[in-house]
Amino acid sequence: MAQRKVPVADILDNLQQLYPDAHCELNYTTPFELLIATILSAQCTDKRVNEITAPMFQQLNQPEHYLHLTQEEMEEHIKGLGLYKNKSKNILETCRILYEKYNSEVPQTHAELEALPGVGRKTANVVLSNAFGIPAIAVDTHVFRVGNRLGLANSDNVDEVERQLMKRIPKEKWTDAHHWLIWHGRRVCSSRNPQCGSCTLQSMCKFAQAEAKKAKKPATKKPAKAKG
Repeated sequence: MAQRKVPVADILDNLQQLYPDAHCELNYTTPFELLIATILSAQCTDKRVNEITAPMFQQLNQPEHYLHLTQEEMEEHIKGLGLYKNKSKNILETCRILYEKYNSEVPQTHAELEALPGVGRKTANVVLSNAFGIPAIAVDTHVFRVGNRLGLANSDNVDEVERQLMKRIPKEKWTDAHHWLIWHGRRVCSSRNPQCGSCTLQSMCKFAQAEAKKAKKPATKKPAKAKG
């Protein structure tokens, strides 16, 4: 049986209507602040990162501000976050590289960003798309989950999901679609208890349709045990 064609345009239109104001929920005022906040966001909520960076960015908002900090001093600023020891080390080294190699400016290419400690593909995409307006799709846990459930992607590999999304979604919508998928994942399509019944994307969603079919199937009776 041929697979049902994924209504990409309809899905994107629906998401846009649901989240017309979708945006990056990390608080920042400069590319550098976004870079640091995104490094900190690994395995942490944006809300918690914002709570930590609000006072920190009042004192430390340029790479040179970090140069004379010890790792222990850096840890004091972010110890409320997971993986704070490793993040402290990466941030201090990243700031040193930015100061010495890039005149305290954040680079604008994947290769240069991903060469910085603590910066992977996802972080680079967040910075490029939000700070510099360069089209990109950052695949975090929400984009990965929702993209696969909707049928916009079909892979267990993060890099492959990014490639599939980039192929299916028009380039001019990459950044917006990234935010739409994140907002939908946080507000409706949660990992454990997705609200499929009230989701306006239900009729277009591969996952929701599969769940509906499961619910309609009658329970299979277990064979009776033999007596005697």
